[in-house]
Amino acid sequence: MDAPFGLPLPPPARVVVGLSGGVDSAVTALLLQRAGYDVLGLFMKNWEDDDQFGNCPAEADIADVQAIGACLDIPVQVVNFAAEYREQVFAHFLAEYRRGRTPNPDVLCNRQIKFGVFQQHAQALGAQAIATGHYAALRRSGGQVHLLCPADRDKDQTYFLHALTQAQLAPAGMPLTGFTKGEVRALAAQAGLPVAQKKDSTGICFIGERPFREFLSRYLVAEPGDMLDPDGRIVGRHIGLPYYTLGQRQGLGIGGGHGAGNAPWYAAGKDAARNTLRVVQGHDHPLLMSDGLLSEAATWIAGNPPQARFSCTAKTRYRQTAETCEVEVLDDGRCRVQFDRPQRAVTPGQSVVFYRDDECLGGAVIDTTAPVVAAPSDRPLHA
Repeated sequence: MDAPFGLPLPPPARVVVGLSGGVDSAVTALLLQRAGYDVLGLFMKNWEDDDQFGNCPAEADIADVQAIGACLDIPVQVVNFAAEYREQVFAHFLAEYRRGRTPNPDVLCNRQIKFGVFQQHAQALGAQAIATGHYAALRRSGGQVHLLCPADRDKDQTYFLHALTQAQLAPAGMPLTGFTKGEVRALAAQAGLPVAQKKDSTGICFIGERPFREFLSRYLVAEPGDMLDPDGRIVGRHIGLPYYTLGQRQGLGIGGGHGAGNAPWYAAGKDAARNTLRVVQGHDHPLLMSDGLLSEAATWIAGNPPQARFSCTAKTRYRQTAETCEVEVLDDGRCRVQFDRPQRAVTPGQSVVFYRDDECLGGAVIDTTAPVVAAPSDRPLHA
């Protein structure tokens, strides 16, 4: 009997489901239970707020998980991975901001926590497989696990899963691969799940609903500095380079009297050595465009790249259409990527993720970019 949902084993294998308190993971548990699996729900508490301003609703989510367990009549447990999260994800998050880069903690959280310590804990509980509510697909062939895009492309989460290894994917299943978000909510409502209409969580859990700058200021000392236009003229003051990302429009606070007409301003580059922020007018200003990048060492779903040089498509941010490019894998594992057409606001610290058709090949953290037009400075604009 073939196993459904990309799982390694058919029912009645024991599957531990990562329950978040949201509708996606709840329907994941529902589908597995209906398929005949022995299901255990596990809630990961990954953050313990240390101030009075946080609004990361862990307690409310735990209550929802318990309600889901009661509705499905499955056991649920709560496990605290806050120490592991701080050490393996949050410390890196802060280090990247100190470098003037913009990290993506979800990628690291998936690799280190959800498919790392969670997987290890689940196996200690007797799990023969694990399952998550991610919108992605797993296909098993020739002794390999392939990571594929799901039916609902608007919810495709392969971008955040690209750093996983064969060992991490081997015991995993992702039952939502064939469903749209609307269908998932409909299933939840039909089953009477209490979270059928629960709003999707957004942003980074440990920041919650509070302003990002307010949160980051608790952990980083940011020094104000000058905002420079493309000609090097001072047009404003920034409050600290960590608080800006390339392509950002909101929050620059550049008043009237600067620039041509009423065109909006955008953050286009950081110079950490000089503590200056380059700003430009216009959404598609040439200084926001890059036609290539150099990454850090890449990780590959298959364990190795397809070839030392190959063509594929790539995304440099979530919810972006994958763009055609040429990839050269260097001897040290880094990748030199050349796009067929310039890309906007390619950001160091974010990830470049590679695809062939519907398959995610892997990816890497962006290190530096190749601007289409050089800034009037002796330093690289986007580094």
